[in-house]
Amino acid sequence: MIQLLSDSYFWTKSLHVISVISWMAGLLYLPRLFVYHVEQVQSGSDTDQLFQTMERKLLRAIMNPAMIATWVFGLCLVLTPGVVDWNSFWPWIKALSVLTMTWFHHWLGLRRKDFVRGTNTRSGRTYRLMNEVPTLLMVLIVVSVIARPF
Repeated sequence: MIQLLSDSYFWTKSLHVISVISWMAGLLYLPRLFVYHVEQVQSGSDTDQLFQTMERKLLRAIMNPAMIATWVFGLCLVLTPGVVDWNSFWPWIKALSVLTMTWFHHWLGLRRKDFVRGTNTRSGRTYRLMNEVPTLLMVLIVVSVIARPF
């Protein structure tokens, strides 16, 4: 198994980066959809149903598979000998950031269900602020992995 992980390192890393890009696209777009949904759409209207369809498909068809793939390929990289030095601080920062990003993903899923039930109580401003969370986490992750200042 270790030899397979080592031999496929560059493929695994490539698939991990592709998965992360796909996941990030959804994490950045879904809160923006929520902003427009809450500020521009009347609950129960045809447009409300259209937004719910777009949000559901983005979450289920793109974001969920991308998150799972990100985790699978990321764990494969972690298990590849010589890739992560756990005595350094950067992998711990990255791990905490990825866990926070995963929490945010699930928070978005819960907010989507609020729209489905017609019980959303959050404002466009809240979703605008929350839209910054994945960007901040992405910066922290990329700097941790590439520059390794920690």
